[in-house]
Amino acid sequence: MASGQLSREEALACVGCRHACHILLYADTEAQLFEEIPIRHIVLMQMRFDGLLGFPGGLVEPSEESLEEGLSRELWEELGFSLSVTVEDHVSSCHNPSSSSSHPITHFYARRMEEKEIREVEKAAASTATDHGHEVMGMVRVPLYTLKGGGGGLPSFLSHSFIGNSRSQLEDALVRFGLVTPEELQTALKHAAQRRKQS
Repeated sequence: MASGQLSREEALACVGCRHACHILLYADTEAQLFEEIPIRHIVLMQMRFDGLLGFPGGLVEPSEESLEEGLSRELWEELGFSLSVTVEDHVSSCHNPSSSSSHPITHFYARRMEEKEIREVEKAAASTATDHGHEVMGMVRVPLYTLKGGGGGLPSFLSHSFIGNSRSQLEDALVRFGLVTPEELQTALKHAAQRRKQS
């Protein structure tokens, strides 16, 4: 199977493929950093057990449950928060070739929430989630601003290590949902590349 985007139906028709579902949770906010830098949106990711950044979710077995049921189950384990994911939340499915013969396919979802709900997710993830401190080290917010000189905020965040295709999923979602402009993302990516070269 070639790499690249698939429809949800094409992905589910793949024989012998492993399926992983992950979700981006985000909300608008009026909050400001240091009372002067607009934060604009809260975007959640998580620090995984292996030290890599990724989105909440995990492996799903479509023969036993729907993709959305499986993702909802994973979210309960990782976030300690009940969220009923629907087909309408589906953003993309992508085949990710690797040395593995399991033909991994990632399914990406996104859900806009209210700021109050996002804060409840953060609290539950740290206090009631069964995977907290084991598979998940903690939730992190993606800083969507760039500090003066391009040294901090989103450029710094993008210079970290991500699992699989979660970095490209993040970049696509930030622009797709209007959380940053294409120009802001390109500037952040340029500064992130410079930071990686310096380290």
